[in-house]
Amino acid sequence: MDPAREVNRVFVCSCFGVTEEQVKSHAEAGACTPRQIASACKAGTDCGGCVRRIQALLGRGACPRRQLADKGEPVLAELPEAA
Repeated sequence: MDPAREVNRVFVCSCFGVTEEQVKSHAEAGACTPRQIASACKAGTDCGGCVRRIQALLGRGACPRRQLADKGEPVLAELPEAA
């Protein structure tokens, strides 16, 4: 099986069916914190069990706009809807 397709199946939030790929997509659109990810797709807002996983994904460079955020510049683009 194609490894890229496997990543799409790795669930970060089983409560809302949010995948690792979706979290990365929201991060690329500017969501650089778990709270911003939650606003984009609800991940982390039910049981909270996925918040550490989301933090880990964001901490591994999933947020390309972090440098802008660190400078206090606006970073949020219009976020894509959760699939």
